[in-house]
Amino acid sequence: MRQFDQEPLSGAAGSNQHAADVLVIGGGPAGTWAAVSAAAQGARVVLADKGFCGTSGATAPSGTGLWHVSPDGAARESAKASRYAMGGELAEHAWMDRVLEQTWDNVERLKEWGYPFPADDEGRLRCTSLQGPEYMRLMRKQAKAAGARILDHSPALELLVDEQGTVCGATGVNRQSGDTWVVRAGAVVIATGGCAFLSKALGCNVLTGDGLLMAAEVGASLSGMEFSNAYGLGPAFSSVTKSLFYNWATFYTADGTPIEGAGSSRGRSVIAQTLQTQPVFACIDRADAQIRAWMRVAQPNFFVSFDRQGIDPFTQHFPVALRLEGTVRGTGGLHLVDEHCSTSVAGLYAAGDAATRELICGGFTGGGSHNAAWAMSSGFWAGAGAAAFGRAARSASTRVALRAGGAGLGRGDAAQLDSQAVIQAVQDEVFPFERNWFREGDLLRDSLGRLDALWARLRSSAPTANAVAAVRTREAAAMLATSRWMYRSALQRTETRGMHRRREHTGIDPAQRHRLLSGGLDEVWVQRHALTEEVHA
Repeated sequence: MRQFDQEPLSGAAGSNQHAADVLVIGGGPAGTWAAVSAAAQGARVVLADKGFCGTSGATAPSGTGLWHVSPDGAARESAKASRYAMGGELAEHAWMDRVLEQTWDNVERLKEWGYPFPADDEGRLRCTSLQGPEYMRLMRKQAKAAGARILDHSPALELLVDEQGTVCGATGVNRQSGDTWVVRAGAVVIATGGCAFLSKALGCNVLTGDGLLMAAEVGASLSGMEFSNAYGLGPAFSSVTKSLFYNWATFYTADGTPIEGAGSSRGRSVIAQTLQTQPVFACIDRADAQIRAWMRVAQPNFFVSFDRQGIDPFTQHFPVALRLEGTVRGTGGLHLVDEHCSTSVAGLYAAGDAATRELICGGFTGGGSHNAAWAMSSGFWAGAGAAAFGRAARSASTRVALRAGGAGLGRGDAAQLDSQAVIQAVQDEVFPFERNWFREGDLLRDSLGRLDALWARLRSSAPTANAVAAVRTREAAAMLATSRWMYRSALQRTETRGMHRRREHTGIDPAQRHRLLSGGLDEVWVQRHALTEEVHA
């Protein structure tokens, strides 16, 4: 189903033109794995990144855990069970098995490519974490070596479709030169990451839901958008929201009184509740010397802001904050219809945080290890699937290409909206704990009333001054669209399951053990979707 009145691509003569079998939009781990995988199938690949591929996005500036589990059957069964109940029993065992196997294989590739995994005292490589800078530097190198053409600082603005509605490329702009670009491709992989609503979490400045909006404009469905209210825990004075180490922390009020029930893994609601009335402080005072030494090696960037301010987080109390990371640390994203990571639209694939992680996490966060494994696995599959589709459609350059974008591109005749004002208005609805963490039907409807009205104004707004200015307006539109899918899905799930919490529906309803698909733009829709796997014995 087409979402906007599509128009023929025009003005292409003045654009930078590219032809490819596969266009990958996004240059994080999912995008680079997709590029490598597609090229290995003989596809011509172009990768377009909003930033600089290798340094942009949530993975590049930090360390991350990795769901890397021995092929031993008992170990993998235990790994799958660890989050199955926490995720509300919405994960699917077949997908978990596939991700564990593909992650294991891809780690072997990383070893062959020279990734510097550390060794333990017995010389065995420890492969359960990755250092973002080294990892993404290597992945950029591998994508280029595979033959992918990389367009840096080149955000995509909209997808292209042919007259049958099959995706056949995208258009965008180079932020440095101001030149527009067009890539006509046989297939497109959306690997743009999730949406963190510009909450200033580390690496999330480019993660504004652009790929979700572009995909929805051509009719793609989303899934699990109610599970997109993840808040990252970190120092109030830092953008680093790596929360693993807070499992060894005690949380305090300003006078040094421990806060009963507060914790990172299972007591974050207590922290959120307390922050509504007073500051919360932490001290990682339950880590012994050996754990402290491991922390410094595992995630060195965690300590940078402390060291700069002369704070010892192991002995001194420091203020903490919860930053909304939405679908980045959350679960929702584009709905996948097969093992090749196809979306519901022909020629369009999705990988990484842009795709739903319910398949392996259910309704609980995949932050850290699961998301990292999902990125490399889904990227690998999406790249191969897109390559097969794209190589079969090498006549894409002869097809009539229609522009599929709308909101935020200013094709109406009303007054132009201030993109920063739109962003602030969206943040006002999604940042507050009382609206998004502790959800309630009346407050969800209240927010949706304002968000829907804002969408109507944005849809009819006048054009922006130029393509570079359109990038920010497009980001505002994507965040606005994402917030509406989130809250409409949250309104329909009348229970508390996974990270989705409803004040007036505090228990799990066995009758709601299903997915919620969503989509649409001017009219957002939500519908139930049955799981494809029964409860695992």
